[in-house]
Amino acid sequence: MRRADTGDLWYKNAVFYCADIETFYDWDGDGCGDIRGMTERVEYLADLGVTCLWLMPFYPTGRKDDGYDIIDFLNVDPRLGTLGDFVELVRTAKAHGIRVIIDFVMNHTSDAHPWFKSARRSKDDSYRDYFVWTDTEPPDTSKDVVFPDQEDSLWELDPKTGEWYLHHFYKHQPDLNIENPKVQEEISRTLGFWLQLGVSGFRVDAVPFLFAKDAVPGRPDPFDPYEYLGDVRNFVNRRVGDAVLLGEVNVPYKDQKAFFGGADGDGLNMQFDFIGMQAIFLSLARADARPIAKALRQRPKLDITSQWANFVRNHDELTLDKLSDDERQEVFDAFGPDEDMQLYGRGLRRRLPAMLGGDQRRMKMAYSLAFSLPGTPVLFYGEEIGMAENLDVQGRFAVRTPMQWTGGPNGGFSRAGKRRLPRPLPDGMYGPDRVNAADQRHDHESFWWFMRNLIYTYRQQPEIGWSTPEVLKQPHTGVLAHVCREAESDWLMLALHNFGADSCMVPVQLEDEGGCLLVDLLHGLTEHQLDSKGRIEIGLEPYGYRWLRLRRPDDDPII
Repeated sequence: MRRADTGDLWYKNAVFYCADIETFYDWDGDGCGDIRGMTERVEYLADLGVTCLWLMPFYPTGRKDDGYDIIDFLNVDPRLGTLGDFVELVRTAKAHGIRVIIDFVMNHTSDAHPWFKSARRSKDDSYRDYFVWTDTEPPDTSKDVVFPDQEDSLWELDPKTGEWYLHHFYKHQPDLNIENPKVQEEISRTLGFWLQLGVSGFRVDAVPFLFAKDAVPGRPDPFDPYEYLGDVRNFVNRRVGDAVLLGEVNVPYKDQKAFFGGADGDGLNMQFDFIGMQAIFLSLARADARPIAKALRQRPKLDITSQWANFVRNHDELTLDKLSDDERQEVFDAFGPDEDMQLYGRGLRRRLPAMLGGDQRRMKMAYSLAFSLPGTPVLFYGEEIGMAENLDVQGRFAVRTPMQWTGGPNGGFSRAGKRRLPRPLPDGMYGPDRVNAADQRHDHESFWWFMRNLIYTYRQQPEIGWSTPEVLKQPHTGVLAHVCREAESDWLMLALHNFGADSCMVPVQLEDEGGCLLVDLLHGLTEHQLDSKGRIEIGLEPYGYRWLRLRRPDDDPII
């Protein structure tokens, strides 16, 4: 398989923004967000500095899993709009310099999908092999279920035919048989359809399950999932040369490398750094930078076409499954001590502001860190204003409440009555009367303006997305000091982040850079002089952060 062409690697220094159309903005006043509402808010995203909009599922759905139980991969849920509305959204976004990627969810379908409805009629049905069946009673798989509060097996007996079908998630989401060439054709047809409508790529849902070798009792297994993943990458890039595949791959670092395509880089373009994210929360809980420093040292080096996606929170529970039991309990104790705040025994159904008690110093430090790490930052809607969860909402939906646009009724999300909203908004100190986009955009000291400035500073340093990290030794356990280097341009940035509640003086030595200046990009472009041996001490306040770009004597001034 050939090495993927480098092409236009726009995603290497993009800013991604994940939004759910249903909960973003209700344009027609029926209580449900819609595509026209999203189109109306494109200018807001452009002002914030977003360069790529990632849309959560908007397809026709059985409405049992927030759109991830799909009935038709080639259409739009009529509650949200039409295909024409979607095309207009993509056109408007591109006119504002924003690309659009969409959720690609073909690990499974809804049990109401026409393929599955046909497949379960008879063992001889033409769609039978679109799904994974066995006539041998499967072994106990209760330890492997993704949602232990609702499922106790990966297999479900279908009474009509007396066979079991595979479902890695809910029983109403039967897994597709990806090794079936006809299913592969359907996947290509779906990818090609949305690329033709103007999308710039796909966030690929649940990749390890999508490309897993299905453990069907007694069935031979010649299918090579990694080779097929490379075929998907090549198909997408033949259709649109710079399209991106952003994968949800929550596995150890050593296993993630294979999904990138190994040394050839012909698998996924991007993967979320779940290991780094979990380490950040352990560091926050301990006020100790060593967990995230350890994760950064373990990060595999990637092919030039590959990229990490850095994030603080996303649309699911805050998964902590890669931490040890004791480490996970530390994070639970710090940020979700009540059982109702926890989910599946492995995560928290909370957003960052509430976890940190509204402490904007720690919030700003966490986002500064995420944007300073080599990779591409990904935001979840509402993060830019410090939205919190609503624990009165069931399960992981607690973090998917409507966007808080104003302090008015329904947070400015919809003109409809409260009962018609997808989910109730939070109240109290995180309700829309206290946390909303309109007020913050008029207050240059607000969290929204901090995030906007952070985004624009990141975009002015495109080398971050191309750099490699180097963690520096530190006498302060609460401080992470890392250097980003971009070899081709000889660019260097030092980033300092204090997880501790005490001020400190951070000693740094940058060998071979004696006599140069460090310019503070986030604090007024103040300059700090390195001595002749490249040494300096930088003061950090509690939960302080610095981005310090190296300026050599013959460099132009940084403005």
